Amino acid sequence: MSKNNFVLIRGGGDLATGVALRLHRAGIKVVISELAQPLAVRRTVSFSEAVYEGHHTVEGVTARLIEAQQFPACAKRDADEIPILVDPNADILLSHPFSVVVDARLIKQPPAPLPVDVPLHIGLGPGFNAGSDCHAVIETRRSHTLGRVYWTGATQPDSGEPEGDPRRVLRAPSDGVVIGHKKISEHIEAGEEIAIIGEPNSDQHSVVSPFSGILRGLIRDGLRVTKGMKIGDIDTRDDVGACYLVSDKALAIGGAVLEASMSKAEIRKQLFS
Repeated sequence: MSKNNFVLIRGGGDLATGVALRLHRAGIKVVISELAQPLAVRRTVSFSEAVYEGHHTVEGVTARLIEAQQFPACAKRDADEIPILVDPNADILLSHPFSVVVDARLIKQPPAPLPVDVPLHIGLGPGFNAGSDCHAVIETRRSHTLGRVYWTGATQPDSGEPEGDPRRVLRAPSDGVVIGHKKISEHIEAGEEIAIIGEPNSDQHSVVSPFSGILRGLIRDGLRVTKGMKIGDIDTRDDVGACYLVSDKALAIGGAVLEASMSKAEIRKQLFS
């Protein structure tokens, strides 16, 4: 494959999915790379679920799991689906050229260098420094600067706290394996048990809802987590439909990635060649 008219998105969580949807709907070819065991919480709107299920559809667009050796065939045809592959180190860059790489892993620390140079490397959120470890960085924190593209410097630093009411974020009370007792989109009452964390035939710790609302996100059953790790999300608005829609924040960030990509004439030419 000689054309580098693809965008590689590293990560398939809910914000990365918003980016993928925006680019895909604009006619740009996208491929997603993920971990072998993705840790998405808002799984209904995360393409990373395709790693477990083989395919996953968000807002009418399907991502399908492929092997790295299948990518050249995918690249040669116009497909309505988005390929996703297990490739945590972005090794696909060593064998296939890409116009743009978007690091949407939200790692909140300086990234390791890419295995090769790319025409445009975009980082999402804290940890990236435009002009140093990437070409552009995009603000991911809700504020008047959400979705702004910076070609020099960094975004707002990581506050360490979730946006809005911090109680809405459910965290693991201990190390262990997650066993969910509720499903995403279910209504939950205050004090109701949502999941347990623990080890088989050992102590188990309950995760309960701090208030009434809709379970907007819950990490996948059977995954091993560490104490303090985000495992769920409660939404007091009680809107079931919101569980199946990419957030306004994710779409804003996706729009920013589109802006950054289209602002460079040479990148535009490559993406639509």
